[in-house]
Amino acid sequence: MKRIALLLIVFLTGVNSGCPPAGNPVKSSALQVASNQRFLTDEKGNPFFWLGDTGWLLFGKLTREETEQYLENRKEKGFNVIQVMVLHALDYCNAYGDSALVSRNVAKPLTTPGNAFEKPDEYDFWDHVDYVVDIAAEKGIYLGLVPVWGSNVKSGRISREQAEWYARWLAERFRKHPNIVWLNGGDIRGSDSTGTWNIIGNTLKKYDPGHLITFHPFGRMQSSDWFHNASWLDFNMFQSGHRRYDQDDSERNYGENNWRYAEADYNREPVKPTLDGEPSYEGIPQGLHDTLQPLWNENDVRRYAYWSVFAGGCGFTYGHNAVMQFYKPGDKGSYGNKKRWIDAINDPGAGQMQYLKKLMLSRPYFDRIPDQTLLAGPSGEKYDYQAATRGKDYAFVYTYNGKEIKVHLGKINRKRIKAAWYNPRNGTETGIGIFPNVGIQRFDPPGEPTEGNDWILILDSVK
Repeated sequence: MKRIALLLIVFLTGVNSGCPPAGNPVKSSALQVASNQRFLTDEKGNPFFWLGDTGWLLFGKLTREETEQYLENRKEKGFNVIQVMVLHALDYCNAYGDSALVSRNVAKPLTTPGNAFEKPDEYDFWDHVDYVVDIAAEKGIYLGLVPVWGSNVKSGRISREQAEWYARWLAERFRKHPNIVWLNGGDIRGSDSTGTWNIIGNTLKKYDPGHLITFHPFGRMQSSDWFHNASWLDFNMFQSGHRRYDQDDSERNYGENNWRYAEADYNREPVKPTLDGEPSYEGIPQGLHDTLQPLWNENDVRRYAYWSVFAGGCGFTYGHNAVMQFYKPGDKGSYGNKKRWIDAINDPGAGQMQYLKKLMLSRPYFDRIPDQTLLAGPSGEKYDYQAATRGKDYAFVYTYNGKEIKVHLGKINRKRIKAAWYNPRNGTETGIGIFPNVGIQRFDPPGEPTEGNDWILILDSVK
């Protein structure tokens, strides 16, 4: 009752803006685009491999104690970005019953005096957001913030004037937090309300130039379809989506070949980083809406990850059906999910993503390029597709089903190369041998060829 009274006072007196003082000190620094325009770095120029998780409803569903548990789990598993909706809907409330807005108006954020670290019985929705942002920063985790989910703009419930006011308010409130990345849009076509998305993007960039901005698009689309040349868009993001090959009815008809989105962005001018910001989630029905369909599993998650990164991605975002909605017993749930989020955070795919980041950061980072010419023969169709990438002194080749890899040697430096198998399920590396760095060499992965028996062939120059 005390909190309700405070909120009413704020509404009546018109106090609905302003930035609370910073809370706990943060350890992270704002991300930047690397000098080669292909990758991301921290402010010191060190490689930053984006390993994201879709915690879309984090601000609305979790208490502070649950937030601590979730973020600590993600830190332990190597995740360094959590993608979150600031506003899922215009009547959005958090786990404490605090509303984000007055009268569902984005130009009227509902705030109270004080901040997230004073009078814990009186903090509001936005104080709670501040708290989560700072706790994430202490753990070295960035938050990819979607200002307002796309459907709210498409519906016409947000005017351009309201969008501009809200974007400026967000920019001024959060620009001092280093661990922020802005995700404009939110599961939406850029052709829906293009003017509004440009207003939000330009306003965020004007009042918060220190943070990177991208656009989270609709399924089987990419931000570059509409905004590649926009001055506010620092890097591209695509949503390869949740459909099988036989379910994809889009014009591109890429199906599960998410590497095609990365390849397309990689070849665009001007050069900008790109990544798969929403592939098929672990534990979600194939095709998304028919709950009687098989569920995507950890094998599929790994395939999407290595395919897109080896095709030139600067990172990858993992997702889980239960975690993205933070499902709890008693919730209605979406997409047929009945698994508790607290159990799902330890599902196999989530634990295996760290080995992707480990591998990509284990060799010189900034000279890596996608290079399918490493393969002596066709790249393969559908699940037979093998993805290749290399630096000056190393090369990686990924096979999803453990079929033989035939390689053109001589693509990297030195007269001899050392070969090894990398297991994406546990991050172990097993030596194969040393070979002359000429001609064509065949490598047969461990085990029998089958879906999910995936391996990475590693070739290193012998100095």
